Amino acid sequence: MLFLGVVNAKAQTNDSIMGFWKTYDDQTNQPAAIVQISEKNGLFSGVVTKLLDPSALPTCEKCTDARKGKPVVGMEILTGLKKNADSYAGGQILDPDDGEIYRATVRLIDQGNKLDLRAYIGIPLLGRSQTWIRER
Repeated sequence: MLFLGVVNAKAQTNDSIMGFWKTYDDQTNQPAAIVQISEKNGLFSGVVTKLLDPSALPTCEKCTDARKGKPVVGMEILTGLKKNADSYAGGQILDPDDGEIYRATVRLIDQGNKLDLRAYIGIPLLGRSQTWIRER
């Protein structure tokens, strides 16, 4: 019975974007940060909990909003995502490296072990994708 409970809890975890995710640098494909995604009132958001790239700037110097000059660790970079069938849409993501804010959609892939994130300006076709890996 205990085994079934553990398997069921794991299945519930993998069908939601909530949890800790390892992000990767677009150019080097090396681990960049750990982001924790949580839910409040039906909206999902993500906060940087740890920087993994030793060359990453510890503050968001290129940000143009209230996050300018603030530490990246503890910063909310993903906001406003709403569950929509098998994806999450309607949100925004900040790239602390360039200070740009993009529209964002995400969906779980690989049985919930990976997160496919599409960041774009205007329409999704004009954007870039990243795959984040669920942290255990």
